[in-house]
Amino acid sequence: MKPIGPMMWEHRLIEQMLRVCDREIRKIKESNELDVIFIDTVVDFIRTYADRTHHGKEEDILFRDLGKKQLSLEHARIMKELVDEHVHSRETVKQLVEAKEKYLRGEGTAREVVAHLEALARFYPLHIEKEDKHFFHPCMEYFTKEEQDKMLAEFYEFDRNMIHEKYRNVVDRMEARGA
Repeated sequence: MKPIGPMMWEHRLIEQMLRVCDREIRKIKESNELDVIFIDTVVDFIRTYADRTHHGKEEDILFRDLGKKQLSLEHARIMKELVDEHVHSRETVKQLVEAKEKYLRGEGTAREVVAHLEALARFYPLHIEKEDKHFFHPCMEYFTKEEQDKMLAEFYEFDRNMIHEKYRNVVDRMEARGA
């Protein structure tokens, strides 16, 4: 199996979550009420799964290894765009959280929260399409079968450690707040 297999599976789960977000966006617009637990769950999903797990493997493993190769100008340009898009996604999630907090304090509206949720729902399909159709497959040509196998093993190790990282952070946050 090529290392892009797990990356593609992750894209399908992200797309599934985006469909759930689209339904929730419609509900919020109809009711003008925010399900804060839903927003917190989406933020956790994007931060932990889409960003730290999926983008983490891209940035910490795939892009690191591609950085050692003589990439075409096109692939180098796309890789830089993808990194910039990851930064944009993180900023949009931060703004989503800030808008939700304003809403909870009575200083903001559900529509302000929805605007950031919609931005993410528009961003990810284009980002995923770029990776799926224009980057992942052609970039595998830079690697030997042995390099691909090593990368795949590193992806699996990354995933195996992710749950421990997530819950170490949860415990650290709980300790810091004196719980």
